[in-house]
Amino acid sequence: MILTSNDILNVVLAICIAVLTFFLCLAIYYFVDSVKRINKITKKVEGTVTKAEEVVIMAKDKLKNSPAYFMILAELAKKAVAFVQEKKTRSKEKANKSNKK
Repeated sequence: MILTSNDILNVVLAICIAVLTFFLCLAIYYFVDSVKRINKITKKVEGTVTKAEEVVIMAKDKLKNSPAYFMILAELAKKAVAFVQEKKTRSKEKANKSNKK
């Protein structure tokens, strides 16, 4: 039992060490949990950066081939404009012929 002040000191020190150990274990647990979360976030960011990099590379490849596509689209646009103008002139000619009769 507790007979002297030295025994009381030892009991108090034991309780303090137990409480300190509990809080240190709790702090280590939260630290490890935070590191896990940071690791997950880092992996997600890394995946997102990788996907963005792939999109940039794909766009770069598309832009390398785009001059050929632009030339084809330009020719197609020219033909479409010529077709529309031809239709307009024909419709005007028909309107003029019907007005003359």
